[in-house]
Amino acid sequence: MSTTTTTVQDPALTAADRCDRCGSKAYLRVTLASGGELLFCAHHAKEHAEALAKVAARIQDETHLLS
Repeated sequence: MSTTTTTVQDPALTAADRCDRCGSKAYLRVTLASGGELLFCAHHAKEHAEALAKVAARIQDETHLLS
């Protein structure tokens, strides 16, 4: 018997993905444990990091693209 493992990756964030807080380009996608999704710019992701970590099922962080 063979086992296959599939890794699902979130699609890359694009210029169309905007921060839910201020409307700037999103660099962080938070998939909530409850099933929703939030997008944040780097500034607001950093500001709310502690609270987001508590409710996130998955966090896609693309802030490395800023440097």
